[in-house]
Amino acid sequence: MEERAAVGGGGEVEAAYTKDGSVDLKGRPVLRSKTGGWKAASFIVVYEMVERLAFYGIATNLIVYLTTQLHQGTVAAANNVTNWVGTVWMTPILGAYIADAHLGRFWTFVIASIIYLSGMVLVTLSVSIPSLKPPSCQNQDSGCRAGSLQVAVFMVGLYIVAVGTGGTKPNISTMGADQFDDFEPKERKQKLSFFNWWMFSIFFSTIFANSFLVYIQDNVGWALGYGIPTIGLILAILVFFVGSPLYRHQRTSDSPFAKMAKVIVAAFRKRMVPLPTDLHELQEEEYAKSGQFQVKSTSSLQFLNKAAVRVGPSTAWTLCTVTQVEETKQMIKMFTIFLASFIPNTITAQGHTLFIKQGTTLDRSLGPHFKIPPASLTSFVNISMLISLAIYDKWFVPLARKYTNNPRGITMLQRLGAGLILHIIIMVISALVEKERLSFVGHHGLEHSKDAIPLTIFILLPQFVLVGVADALVEVAKLEFFYDQAPATMKSLGTSYFTSCVGLGNFLSSFILKTVAKVTSHGGRKGWITNNANMSRLDYYYGLLAAISAVNFIYFLFASRLYKYRAEPSELDVELQKPCEPRTNKT
Repeated sequence: MEERAAVGGGGEVEAAYTKDGSVDLKGRPVLRSKTGGWKAASFIVVYEMVERLAFYGIATNLIVYLTTQLHQGTVAAANNVTNWVGTVWMTPILGAYIADAHLGRFWTFVIASIIYLSGMVLVTLSVSIPSLKPPSCQNQDSGCRAGSLQVAVFMVGLYIVAVGTGGTKPNISTMGADQFDDFEPKERKQKLSFFNWWMFSIFFSTIFANSFLVYIQDNVGWALGYGIPTIGLILAILVFFVGSPLYRHQRTSDSPFAKMAKVIVAAFRKRMVPLPTDLHELQEEEYAKSGQFQVKSTSSLQFLNKAAVRVGPSTAWTLCTVTQVEETKQMIKMFTIFLASFIPNTITAQGHTLFIKQGTTLDRSLGPHFKIPPASLTSFVNISMLISLAIYDKWFVPLARKYTNNPRGITMLQRLGAGLILHIIIMVISALVEKERLSFVGHHGLEHSKDAIPLTIFILLPQFVLVGVADALVEVAKLEFFYDQAPATMKSLGTSYFTSCVGLGNFLSSFILKTVAKVTSHGGRKGWITNNANMSRLDYYYGLLAAISAVNFIYFLFASRLYKYRAEPSELDVELQKPCEPRTNKT
């Protein structure tokens, strides 16, 4: 017998089903009391926390492995890191498409997680099996190189991981947010904090990866250092499956790319047709049946409205609904913010490449017997982000709410803008610190020294700490913005906007680094970026990134002023859902 929640006047029993169209894996409506909410989202959050441990267990110290074990140069290693990270964050576009249009988020995630795990296993084997391990070199300048097979196996494992994350990244966070019903005031309020605590849990586990695992890799061995995160991923997948009975799922629909293409094609075909006031649209009840809303026509991007003009043959590629048109408009309008969102990731890419390379040149001693692994400084990014998120969610938001009457305290774009300002400051500070380091090197004649210079690694601490504060603003704001502002049927695609920002930012970092290294070394000049950090001019490079960030911020100011937020569901919209709630049948 199905659970019964309330008895109506005629003796009819109505179950407390969710109002957002959520279903179980068999496509049946789900009961609010039995599914979703934090009791379901907690399993997903735990999965992500452990999975991030696995991912950053490889990513954080990757540049050290490439330079010290595979014996690659600074530019080549840094570009390999950012190209791989970029791929990791770009493949979610494909994963979002498969989830939204074909398999759904759950099954896309399941298949992708198996691919992900196989890649982790291959990477671990490549640093464990003697024939696959690169040779040990006492002198890095002796021309020692890893074999082509050894490099190939390691890199193939990395890119299998990238393919796997393409199906997990855009769907796991979206599944977590899907556990909260927007039509229930209590759950809608809980969702406002979900993304803050989502990022909090991620960076809590990343601290462990950036400290304990990095230390294991540098001082015990790469086999154990990579084996632990692989085992962690296995446990994370098991945790996810344990929570399966509690999850709410959204029905698949047409591909969001196909929906948008149909609108654009239909509008182009009817570009010469006059625009009437009566446009094609379905009844509100048709949308309510699947937990969706009818979207009213707007005047923005008005040329697309012609896709809903009734003229000529009525096919999917010649006639679209007003709602379909408005959903397409929304994704296009979000793209203007997207264009300002990947430069921040170009800045943060320095944190796991050149910042760490700087750290290898400095005194890492902490007491007489302990040396800090250079990559462990990234732990301070995570610590400062955790503290910033807690302060933001518990103190800043309630205080700001009193003055703005905004449930979020400030708008998502205001939060993003504050973070973009911080990124400019970070690169200016990084340039000044590096200038001071190079001045010390020159004053003591240490340009060609292979030993750490007698200058503490903690001079890099301010830039790492500020990166964490900036991430608490920028990354959370981007994740929430692209999920929240995406139409209900395109949430995974909206989330893939976020992941694509990270991917493009890392690819751009590779492009800028390679271009600057080539241009500045043209004609036999020393160049800004060389394998010897003491002979490089990273301060000039960081200054260039600060200038790029400033230009990006100016563009963001214009884009954000023109952007109009998607309307929130009104109380009337919620009421329209009630007649369509499924009712239990007598058994």
